[in-house]
Amino acid sequence: MKISHLLLLMVSLLIIGCSEVDYSDLDEFIKNSGHGLRGQVDPVSGVKPHKHFTYNAFEISSPFIPRQNELVKNENSGLHPDLERRKEALENYALESLKMVGSLQQDEKVFALINSPDGTLHRVSVGNYLGKDFGQIAGISESEITLKEIVQDSVDDWSERISSLMLEGQE
Repeated sequence: MKISHLLLLMVSLLIIGCSEVDYSDLDEFIKNSGHGLRGQVDPVSGVKPHKHFTYNAFEISSPFIPRQNELVKNENSGLHPDLERRKEALENYALESLKMVGSLQQDEKVFALINSPDGTLHRVSVGNYLGKDFGQIAGISESEITLKEIVQDSVDDWSERISSLMLEGQE
């Protein structure tokens, strides 16, 4: 008996769901939804002419020529590296890749011990060069090496900056 009641309930719900429903309010909304809208688009402003750029490769520097050789001509500031000087072994490495591992003193002269990325130990003193920015050793203490580097700025002028290389473990 319960199954028959359940079946009767389902059939009656199906009949109620399929009965005709009044959609007059929805039809009225659709008719009035475009009321007050204007279908006018503003005209397009005049087309601006394209400005052409002429590329002249002879007026700009070549990306294939190293900047140092190209800028020897710029001697306005008076400060520039000696590009004719023979490079020392530690100038082939970036300053960040070199490690000061110690210092020693012989008579009155102080030396620093530098470990290069290839594992070679180098002994340097004041006046030697380190790093890729023409860094010349200005002073050596027990815990650091002070360098004067000559670097190039964005307007191709050379300027001097002071850098240091700290004893490994002191950083």
